[in-house]
Amino acid sequence: MSLVSEQFLLFAAVLVAAFYLVPKRLQWICLLAASCVFYCTAGWENCIYILITALSAYGAALWMQRLGDRSRAHLKENRESMDKEARKAWKARTTRRRRWILAACLCLNFGLLCVFKYGGFVLGQVNELSLLLGGRGISTVWHLVVPLGISFYTFQTMGYVTDVYWEKCEAQRSFPKLLLFTSFFPQVTQGPISDYRQLAPQLFGEHAYSDHNMTYGFQRMLWGYFKKMVLADRAAPLVQAVFDNYAALPGNNVLLGAFLYSLQIYADFSGYMDIICGLCQMLDIRLAENFQRPYFSKSIAEYWRRWHITLGAWFKTYLYYPIAVSRLSKRLTKWGTRVFGPTFGKTLAASFALVVVWFTTGLWHGANWGYIVWGGINGLFIIVSLWLEPLYEKAKKRLHIREQSFPWRAFVTLRTFFLVTLIKVFPEVGGFRNGVGFWRACFRGWNLRENLLYPFSGKTDVIILSFGVLALFLVSLIQRRSSVREQLAKTPKLLRLVLFVILFFIIVYWGIPMSTKTGGFLYAQF
Repeated sequence: MSLVSEQFLLFAAVLVAAFYLVPKRLQWICLLAASCVFYCTAGWENCIYILITALSAYGAALWMQRLGDRSRAHLKENRESMDKEARKAWKARTTRRRRWILAACLCLNFGLLCVFKYGGFVLGQVNELSLLLGGRGISTVWHLVVPLGISFYTFQTMGYVTDVYWEKCEAQRSFPKLLLFTSFFPQVTQGPISDYRQLAPQLFGEHAYSDHNMTYGFQRMLWGYFKKMVLADRAAPLVQAVFDNYAALPGNNVLLGAFLYSLQIYADFSGYMDIICGLCQMLDIRLAENFQRPYFSKSIAEYWRRWHITLGAWFKTYLYYPIAVSRLSKRLTKWGTRVFGPTFGKTLAASFALVVVWFTTGLWHGANWGYIVWGGINGLFIIVSLWLEPLYEKAKKRLHIREQSFPWRAFVTLRTFFLVTLIKVFPEVGGFRNGVGFWRACFRGWNLRENLLYPFSGKTDVIILSFGVLALFLVSLIQRRSSVREQLAKTPKLLRLVLFVILFFIIVYWGIPMSTKTGGFLYAQF
């Protein structure tokens, strides 16, 4: 069920009405039923795998919880009869058993993710290597359909299981409630990847109707539909035309296509987030935010703290920190400090963890070399910046650069936007060689005499996209100081009504025709 379809709007309206009509103690059941209906519309086969994830997480978390509870009870009962070494051995035994349970659950679920998402890619690489060495390729044909949202619900649910192991939260004793956390439909296909401690109390709690939530939620949904249907869907065919023909186009048009792709992917992904966050606010549920004006970032590292925030937080919590504090990283730090000195040596553990994180991030986004290269380049920029940070600081002091001055902030912001725009193209054009070819095409054969906006279809596209970019920019400027909706609430009601009516008709007149041609959301494929 597409979020830009009439069926979804009817589905959402029925859900909101039913949510506040049923007894409050049954509201979570209403959400679970809606999630099951939404997920089943994508095919009943998808339900098998999300049930496997929920069942394995439920069993593993409950088993680890009971082992921990029994261990603490045993130690308390035998506090006087057990010496320090005996208590230590008992705790180690319990930890070991809980660790094996965690490992089994993680292997099962990440194994399923790897088989469905990366099996075809791995077989393809094995075939190419076999043919290169003069052997025969594997005749197996890999045509598994990737279950809807498997990357998102796997990461979210395995984060919950790991938190139970770390004793950050208690295991959920109700399977239907854990199934709701795993399959909550607004976030199951594109995130955000929520923390159990933040989302679960809201899903299972009681909620009262609020005009404020209903109004603000509707406003945010409307803004999300504008970004998706009017901007992202209008830019999509133009971006594709540039990516398909970049070798034959003037460099200025190729560069313009790259900038349009940055607009498209931001409007598409953040538009989705606005739609589902707006719907959840109508239900008095606050999802974690996934964007914080990413194109205003002053470095690539800062950009990734503002773009797809929940994915970055997941990698930081469950991959980066465990690697950075591991025994291997500590040994690497000691060796680097001894060989290269303390300044550079201290960065080696972080650099090693970043290599793993960005390789995994590239694979998470897609099973092809384009995404692996994309992840590697992002990681390389961040690691090199980490290494050169002392030199940067010395250079800025010597050149008397004031970091808070407007010219410097404008320069580093535009520089970062330019870099992330060029890095984004690698997955879209098919890997490193084509990506470098695209970069070259951006800076050669400029032709300012011809129409700079080729291959645009007409002036309407130019006007709408220009207006949209200006609107996004102004909204981002306002958001730096306060909420846009709170600022609108201070304006006269008639003015607000006029603004939203205009926005609604823009979506209907210029958004719906484009949306029917371009298909779904970009991040749904992940």
